[in-house]
Amino acid sequence: ADCGKRFRRGSHLIEHHRIHTGEKPFTCPDCGKSFRNQSGLTQHRFFHTGETFTCPDCGKQFRHISNLRAHCRIH
Repeated sequence: ADCGKRFRRGSHLIEHHRIHTGEKPFTCPDCGKSFRNQSGLTQHRFFHTGETFTCPDCGKQFRHISNLRAHCRIH
């Protein structure tokens, strides 16, 4: 399944290829949910630890750091 995308790093091509194959080799040891890449698993594991990320300007809390970053752009 060649979609025409090009990558400078072979590892990025392998990760992209998983979109087409549906392969999710990174599995959460706590709940069994699977992910295409390590970063997806790492982000997911915060749900199990209960860790949150807090906005330094208003104190609002987020489960995902990406949501905090998006929120901080409004300040």
